[in-house]
Amino acid sequence: MTTPSSAPAFRERLAPGPLLFVALLLLVPAVTLVMTPLNAALALPVAVAVYAAIAVSLFALAPIVTVGDGALAAGQARIPVAQLGEVEILDAEALRAAIGPGLDARAYLMVRGYIHSAVRIAVTDPSDPAPYWVVTTRKPQALQAAIEAER
Repeated sequence: MTTPSSAPAFRERLAPGPLLFVALLLLVPAVTLVMTPLNAALALPVAVAVYAAIAVSLFALAPIVTVGDGALAAGQARIPVAQLGEVEILDAEALRAAIGPGLDARAYLMVRGYIHSAVRIAVTDPSDPAPYWVVTTRKPQALQAAIEAER
């Protein structure tokens, strides 16, 4: 495994927003209600532990998008920025069209439903089967600038 030579020009964890973690709090009374007939003393601690485990898992397993060391990485996928073409910023409506009726089935997608902006990045490498990448991000302008600067 190689270590990056410097801090990435762009780094974003595509973790769910705070509202999802607040909504997830509904697990506490639900698990407490289910556990109470089994063991009333453990019902609340188990419910809190279940909430904590799921919240930590959602955050820790969220994919990371980085631009640095001459490459764009989105989750496990990585591509050199030299093989990238035009970067187009997609708002919510354009993103919906890009991953819906306008989608090329060969495209690489790093899409999270709770993020409503993205970039579509053309792939210029003729040997790459993906014609473009669609990557959701909360900071599309910063991601576009980082890709442009990394070239």
